[in-house]
Amino acid sequence: MNVTDAVNARKSIRAFRPDPVDDATIAQLLTTASRAPSGGNVQPWRIFVVNGDSMTRFREFLKDHPPGPLAYDIYPSPLIEPYRSSRFKIGEDMYATLGIEREDKAGRLAQFAKNLDFFDAPAAIFCFIDRIMGPPQWSDLGMFLQTFMLLAKEAGLDTCPQEAWAVHEQAVSEFVGAGDELRIFVGVALGHADTDAPINSLTVDREPLDVFATFV
Repeated sequence: MNVTDAVNARKSIRAFRPDPVDDATIAQLLTTASRAPSGGNVQPWRIFVVNGDSMTRFREFLKDHPPGPLAYDIYPSPLIEPYRSSRFKIGEDMYATLGIEREDKAGRLAQFAKNLDFFDAPAAIFCFIDRIMGPPQWSDLGMFLQTFMLLAKEAGLDTCPQEAWAVHEQAVSEFVGAGDELRIFVGVALGHADTDAPINSLTVDREPLDVFATFV
């Protein structure tokens, strides 16, 4: 698989099969992903892996730890146009694949809750960054994540980056043993997509080139 194929094939998967992913595969993906660029080569990413037995224990652990305050603002408030419409549309398109109407608040909440079970993925990584780091280093972390997800696709695996874990920073930090100096960014579900799940049929729109790019 070349880079273009991996970019076009990668998407956020929200229903996984239970097929296991071995630690050695994850270790290789992380090692190769660490070749991602970072300003001054500071490599600000700090990664914690949950897989197999630790995933089982984490799911049990989380049952006794309710959500807390957001670790960071996921979106600016207010979210202005055109960003607001883009965010609204993906939500509507996603729920439409499941037949969940806008008025069905219980159904929407139940679907959102699946974030905190990694959509049944057998493995996941949690990405943290030192609290002293600023926007440039968060950008570095984003480059690491994209590299990791593309490598996973090349390896026949699927992913879903989840900022929803920002409401569980304290619980995740306690479970994985992250120091107080670290702040959570995302969890990333990792495994094999359930190709029969309707929600995985969703293909998200992208803005055309002339909207986001200017050739000067």
